[in-house]
Formats: sequence, structure tokens, C-alpha cells
Amino acid sequence: QVQLVESGGGLLQAGGSLRLSCVVSGRTSSSYTMGWFRQAPGKEREFVAAISRSGISTRTADSVKGRFTISRDNAKNTVYLQMNSLKPEDTAVYYCATSASLPVPTTLGMYDVWGQGTQVTVSS
Repeated sequence: QVQLVESGGGLLQAGGSLRLSCVVSGRTSSSYTMGWFRQAPGKEREFVAAISRSGISTRTADSVKGRFTISRDNAKNTVYLQMNSLKPEDTAVYYCATSASLPVPTTLGMYDVWGQGTQVTVSS
């Protein structure tokens, strides 16, 4: 049974940086495409970034392009989301998820196992 555990969230001021981590257990992370999503209060969960099994291919939402970077370390079964130049509108619960898809998907429905989420709060 695959389990995902996110960490690294917190409260910080606009302009700051955070690195989120997602540890995969129960199976090697290299078996999956991995994605990060976020959900702000009162809003739907939205795609943030995703990375292929090898780490060669990535996709990033336009709203965070140039500020957020996804990466993975398959030896550590961990996926990261480096978030720079954070804005108040980045405030949300951030979730990682696995997908069996080989092309890197951006749609929520293509991901089947989810972590519990980690809160990121950015103050102005």
C-alpha cells in the first residue's frame, strides 16, 4: 500500500521561500509520476507541478512558473517543491499525489493516491 507524507509547510511573509517534501512509502517512488496540487479555502484543488518517473520531464502551472520548481530524488523516495518569491495568493494546503500515467498529467483525476497535505500560509 502506497502512502505519501508531505512536510515543510509553514507561515511566512511574502517574498520568502519554502521547500516542501513528499516521502513515498510502500513502493519505490520511481514507479510513479508525481504531482503537487494545492487547495485554498473555498476553492477547488488545482494543479501546481508534476514530474516524470525519471525526473527528466516536468510541467508547471502558469501561476507559479518561474517561482516554483519540482524535483525528485528516487534514491530517497522523495519529491520536492521549491517555492520562491511566495505571494499571499499561494496560501493553501499543498498535496502530493501519484499517477500511473507515463505522460506527465496535469489533471486531478489522473492522480490516485494522495497525501494528507501541508499548510502554507503567506502573509502580506
